[in-house]
Amino acid sequence: MAGDRKDELEAILKAQRDAFTAARPEGLDKRKDRIKRAIALLVDHGEDLCQAMNEDFGNRSRDQSMMTDIVGSVNFGKYCLKHLDKWAKPEKRKPTFPLGLLGAKAELRFEPKGVIGILSPWNFPVQLSFNPLMQVLAAGNRAMIKPSEFTEKTSDMMAELVEKYFAQDEVAVITGSPEVAQAFSSLQFDHLVFTGSTATGRKVMEAAARNLVPVTLELGGKSPVVLGHSADLEKAGERIAMGKMMNAGQICLAPDYMIVPEDKEEAAVAAVQLGVHNQYPTLLDNDDYASVVTDRHFDRLQGMVADAREKGAEVIEVNPGEEDFSNTNSRKMPLTILRNVNDDMQAMQEEIFGPVLPVKTYKNVGEAIDYVNDHDRPLGLYYFGTDKAEREQVLQQTISGGVTVNDVIFHVAMDDLPFGGVGPSGIGSYHGPEGFKEFSHARSVYSQPKIDVAGIAGFKPPYGKATKKAISTQLKK
Repeated sequence: MAGDRKDELEAILKAQRDAFTAARPEGLDKRKDRIKRAIALLVDHGEDLCQAMNEDFGNRSRDQSMMTDIVGSVNFGKYCLKHLDKWAKPEKRKPTFPLGLLGAKAELRFEPKGVIGILSPWNFPVQLSFNPLMQVLAAGNRAMIKPSEFTEKTSDMMAELVEKYFAQDEVAVITGSPEVAQAFSSLQFDHLVFTGSTATGRKVMEAAARNLVPVTLELGGKSPVVLGHSADLEKAGERIAMGKMMNAGQICLAPDYMIVPEDKEEAAVAAVQLGVHNQYPTLLDNDDYASVVTDRHFDRLQGMVADAREKGAEVIEVNPGEEDFSNTNSRKMPLTILRNVNDDMQAMQEEIFGPVLPVKTYKNVGEAIDYVNDHDRPLGLYYFGTDKAEREQVLQQTISGGVTVNDVIFHVAMDDLPFGGVGPSGIGSYHGPEGFKEFSHARSVYSQPKIDVAGIAGFKPPYGKATKKAISTQLKK
């Protein structure tokens, strides 16, 4: 990357930090105004952004984009506005006994950190830029956003619109190549948010660590669906099909693989097939079904299926309209179910991020739990069933970023629940009050009373009787 781009990034960061410092203390009305402007940008230009996403993908449903990227972000902004006053209030804490009785005070203030960087991905380019932005602004920060180069038209439009609705020292969008993203991740931010793959997350964290920049990493991994013995297969199949085929499976929380009772495997596979038939009677000319974003990703998915077939998997293409996919360059791919999978296959080693669904079986649910626990902790975990004891066994004996019971993905749509991963699926979270705290500095403030506390407590040299008395008093059982 040319040095002038790096200089440009440094200059924007300096301008934002200078403006942030000069404006302090800044009232909550300023934060609310910025959130309202972000909402207005999305409301005023939602249709334009949906069209840009459609062009970037080759095909992406306008209604899906409107629901996930525009409406979802607008509603989250409204949620932040509703709760901001409560979130920003200092919390009273108790001074160590007996200092409170002597007039000491302790409180925790949630203060803005400064300038926060947001590295957003291509799969939900608007939502995963603006959702964190809403909470970054709620916490009183400035923001620099680097969206993906894969969704170039959407990124360019976001840059253009943000420039109209915000001063550059409030919010700025930086477009460009992976080299620009690399330079962006090495800036001296006060906090950095990254959404993307685990492999890239490691590089981002490494770059941020050189400057001791704290990070929120929203990664991914292989989110399992555990189908319990008591699951309603038809409902489960419909919901799994919906979650796996939304955005053509290009969702960090997409159900990555199913693990089902051995005696219900055929019925479970049939239920997913039925769900696809009901929701997507055709695929190629169906605007509701998205394309895979690039040729490279499409080829990767095709290679993954070929690898599974070569290693003994049964490959089931769910093609309700019996369409010919061989003579199209639309990058549309039917849901492909893989049976008889094993851990030697690529499909069971890496996050799929597309319409491929491996199926494993278990004799008792303990086997399913062991399999999940033998692999990296996933971003999401999904359990279907009405057996409360079995559900609790699965939840209590596994670890994942979040859980949806009797559906998939939906926990991320709960504005009041924190969203994040654990271990290789992520660090930190946003959404909920936890997100406000993530982008705030929790600053402890202790106020000493007028009396000589150190002298009374025996802390002052020369140490003597008062010191010995204080020690013996504290060590009493």
